Amino acid sequence: LNQMLVELDGFDTKGGVIVIAATNRPDILDPALLRPGRFDRQIVVAQPDLNGRKGILRVHARGKPIAPDADLDIIARRTPGFTGADLANVINEGALLTARSNGKQITMESLEEAIDRVMAGPERKSVLLSEKERKVIAYHEGGHALVGHAMPHADPVHKVTIIPRGRALGYTAALPTEDKFLVSRAEMLDQLAMLLGGRTAEEMIFHEPTTGAANDIEKATQIARGMITEYGMSERLGARKFGNGDGEPFLGRDMSHSRDYSDEIASSIDEEIHRLIETAHDEAWEVLVEYRDVLDALVLRLLEKETVSRPEVLEIFASVEKRPVRGSYTGYGKRLPSDRPPILSPKELALAAADGNGTGNAALPANGQSFGFNPAGSAEPQDDVPSGEG
Repeated sequence: LNQMLVELDGFDTKGGVIVIAATNRPDILDPALLRPGRFDRQIVVAQPDLNGRKGILRVHARGKPIAPDADLDIIARRTPGFTGADLANVINEGALLTARSNGKQITMESLEEAIDRVMAGPERKSVLLSEKERKVIAYHEGGHALVGHAMPHADPVHKVTIIPRGRALGYTAALPTEDKFLVSRAEMLDQLAMLLGGRTAEEMIFHEPTTGAANDIEKATQIARGMITEYGMSERLGARKFGNGDGEPFLGRDMSHSRDYSDEIASSIDEEIHRLIETAHDEAWEVLVEYRDVLDALVLRLLEKETVSRPEVLEIFASVEKRPVRGSYTGYGKRLPSDRPPILSPKELALAAADGNGTGNAALPANGQSFGFNPAGSAEPQDDVPSGEG
């Protein structure tokens, strides 16, 4: 380290030398490396957005026989959250699948299968499930899909399958329609309900749960705990952060957690997490009871075809109505929210004007327009900083 610092100090300002380094452990870098004049500019290489994914796919598809029906733009929309390495893997897996089937061109079907392989692993055709287990898995995945479809803020269901892949015996793929960098409280509550839809279907149909919901319960508990201890989304405990982690050793993975709150607060946190989980469980139960016939229809289709894609999901769920939007967040105390709607952005104003009647169906603010998002209250607008999820 000392030798590197000496070498860095030896560069003349006009030397035209730029030193670039990369790490996935920013938490352990010595402060002497990061002071001005050394590695003083840091760039976080985040996951690519939609346009980035399109460009990366085209780079990796260069020189490969892509069939005319293979639309890389659609593949880019189907892969939010994928890194450049994941996208390269999708193209390579598609090429391998084409070669195994003695095909000459990489088709859209091959790329869709490649995405499933990257997300959940290859099909495990050697797994022989009994008819009872296939039915349990079908109801479990159908519960996820039906509850997710009924929630007003959940991501659209793209595919439901009971074919074992990787360590999963089946899975339901719900993909966002666009890249998201912020998640609202209502969206997180809908995620909780969808995660518990599988466990709820098992309880309702077979009168007892199975071990198949272990991962769903783990994810739901993580979301609920994050809502209470990190994001301040509890009406009872308010906008406070509870606990101190040791940073992000691997950019998103916490290795330890220390308590900085009393036993009484710990008990309140547990009660709030329990309340969120139970409320989501009840919501999932209400949806499945109301649309039991739709759930049975989806299960029959899954037992027959094993995989149901989005067009068929929409056909089966045609009679399912979205649940009403929940009441607004009530943790404001005496700070009453404004009854004035948000201002319209220039893009929204342009779309409204294009409707032909000036404002379309949108109501313009009574006090004119102003622009700029300024969360810190300073004079200059600040950029929104994306926060990690999972």
